[in-house]
This record gives sequence, C-alpha cells and structure tokens, in this order.
Amino acid sequence: MIWNTMMGTSILSIPWGIKQAGFTTGICIILLMGLLTLYCCYRVVKSRSMISSVDTTTWEYPDVCRYYFGSFGQWSSLLFSMVSLIGAMIVYWVLMSNFLFNTGKFIYNFFHHINDTDAILSTNDSNPVICPSAGSGGHPDNGSMIFYANDTELQQFEEWWNKSRTVPLYLIGLLLPLLNFKSPSFFSKFNILGTVSVVYLIILVTVKASYLGFHLEFHWVTPTEFFVSEIRFQFPQLTGVLTLAFFIHNCIITLLKNNKNQENNLRDLSIAYMLVTLTYLYIGVLVFASFPSPPLSKDCIEQNFLDNFPSSDILSFIARIFLLFQMMTVYPLLGYLARVQLLGHIFGDSYPSIFHVLILNLFIVGAGVIMACFYPNIGGIIRYSGAACGLAFVFIYPSLIYIISLYQEERLTWPKLLFHVFIILLGLGNLIVQFFM
Repeated sequence: MIWNTMMGTSILSIPWGIKQAGFTTGICIILLMGLLTLYCCYRVVKSRSMISSVDTTTWEYPDVCRYYFGSFGQWSSLLFSMVSLIGAMIVYWVLMSNFLFNTGKFIYNFFHHINDTDAILSTNDSNPVICPSAGSGGHPDNGSMIFYANDTELQQFEEWWNKSRTVPLYLIGLLLPLLNFKSPSFFSKFNILGTVSVVYLIILVTVKASYLGFHLEFHWVTPTEFFVSEIRFQFPQLTGVLTLAFFIHNCIITLLKNNKNQENNLRDLSIAYMLVTLTYLYIGVLVFASFPSPPLSKDCIEQNFLDNFPSSDILSFIARIFLLFQMMTVYPLLGYLARVQLLGHIFGDSYPSIFHVLILNLFIVGAGVIMACFYPNIGGIIRYSGAACGLAFVFIYPSLIYIISLYQEERLTWPKLLFHVFIILLGLGNLIVQFFM
C-alpha cells in the first residue's frame, strides 16, 4: 500500500533527473535520497511514541507538530501540505494536457496517414525515438525534416489542438465539475489503476530497452557530442525531484495505523522504500541506458520520458491513455484532500458552501491551466514543490521534533544533535539551490 501510494508522476521524470545529474551520480543520489528520506520517515512514525504525557493513538502528524510548535506548527504543516497537494495537481494538469494532446494527435495522424517522425529529429527504425528539443543539443539534420506548411487542414487542426494554448483549456469543462462533488468515493474505486499503470510503464520500458539495446559511454567530467558526463553540476535538480518522489511523510502515520502488527512498522516501511527505490532505478537506468546515442544526444531525454516516443507509437499511446484516465480519477481525490485540509481548518467544515468550494477549485484549476500554458515543465514543477514541502515534512520537522524530545528527556548527545542539524541544513540547501539551477 505504501509503494502504491508513493509511486506517482515523479516516475516519468526520473530518467531526465539522471541525465541532469550524470549516470553514475544519478544512481548514487537515488540510493542516498532513498536512505535519507526513509530515516526521516521513520522519525515521523516514531514521533508520537516520544510523547508520553498525552494519549497520541489517534493523532496525525499535524497534531504532533501542534504539540511541539503550537499554532505555528499546525498552520505551517497545513501550508506545506497544501504546497505538495496543489503542486501535484498542477503536475497532473500539465501531464493530462500532454496525454490528451498526444492522444488526439495520434487519432488525427492515423486517419490522415501522417508520420509525425518526419517533421522532427528521430531514429530511423521500426521503434523510433524522437528528440523534441533538438535545437538544444539534438543536432538535427534540417535536410531530413519535412513540414506540412501548405496543408490547410493540418494547420487548422494544430490551431485548435495545441498542447499549450488550447488543450489545457478543454480540460476545464471536464474536470472542474468533478472537483465540486461532496464525496470522492466514486473516484477512490479506481485506485488500483495506479498500480496497473506503474506495472505497464515497467513493461513498456523493458520492451523498448530490449529493442533499442544499451548505449553507454563513461566520460567522468567532459561531455561529448552524444553523451553527458558522469558528474554534472545540475545534480540538485534530481534531489528536488526525488524529495517529492519519496514523499509520503505527511500521511505515513495514517497508512501504518492499519498494520496489524505495529512492531513490524520499521520492517514494512523499509521494504516499501526499497521497492520504490528499485522501481525508480529500474525505470531511470533502463530509459537512460537504452536511449539511442548516437544518433541522438542523451541531452534529448525529456522531463516526461514518454515525450521521447512519437505520438504514433502504439505502446506509448496505450500508456498515455492509461495514465490520462488514471489521473482524471485521482485529480478529484487530490482536490478533495486539499478542500478538506484548507476549508476544514479555516471554517471547520470541508464543504461550507458551493461558493467557497467553487472559489477554491477555480484557484486550483487556474494554477494548473496557467502552468500548462506557460511553464509545462513537469521536472521543474516537481523539483520546486518537492523541495518546498520536503523542507518541512522531510527535513525540518522530523529532525527538530526528535532533537526537542531527546533534550526534554536529557538524552540529547552532540553526535545526534550535529547529525540532525546537518539534515536540516541539507533540506534548506536543497530548496535554495533549486532557484539557481
């Protein structure tokens, strides 16, 4: 259950994150971030048992924060929780726009017999891989690029079916009404789709890698025309993505309450993090290693690795359809959680009136539309929101609460103090460096 809950949209950006960090550095960072976030998550789980003066059996993590930090802890935990929820909903809107656009493009190209790989740098084989950002390092051969500028029907289609100008707006009519439902019980029935979609992505990556083979060269410092160096200064971009990819700290207490044998919490949590780490490594390493270089540069790996497969690719088309439907069922659930947390804290009622709910939903949808139109970079959105919410829930609160509880029990030692202060500084540095990358 923890594995299923933690696996999300971040998995699509792991190959891009490895490319930004360098192959060897990226693998090491995934392993280290998995261990660090596991330890901080364990500290969250143990935080309730550190309080002996009050019955904490029904407490959630915001209650623990309120106990130690008062109203500041309660409202700051709410703020960072809203950052993670709204950040996830923005990523979902960008991805749903992407998947809907490519689905419509696939259908149009199929009926009009258009090969979209003709108009973009790609490999010339039965399993083409494309480089949408060819101008920034793909080294396109302009002579091989064919455009359909004189096709009036195609121009009209592209005018009304544009990934950043029209498709994000089309989603409003479909998803805004769903956000206003009082109960999300209908959508919760589709949770199994999350597991199925991840399993399908693993199968997709495995099949593609078996056809493409591995394309690796190791250059530790100096990149080449087609290969990036093993150590790159952009590696903090991967740490930002992974902070959200391993983020489950705000709901882990709720999930582990259902564990029949509470003494197994640490074991089960460790197994879950190991499975998540292995899944990220498998997807990231296979996509990066099998990316065909040459003829394409590794720098062509997109923030959503499905964008490296043309819309005409059948396996990718099925993945996009699957993920689109899954996200359309999860999106109202995220909106419901945001509504319960924000309106419940402010008004004491998660549904004070249709007016209050509509205003909140318009703000959330508006944020998603704006980002999908003007900043459709899921890697950037994930790393910013991950570093922000992770600063509180992953790095500061678990470490600070542990330090305070040890101090109150007169068990605080210098090594423990320095180690947990170091974790806090890592979180601060992780957030600050994102704005300079």
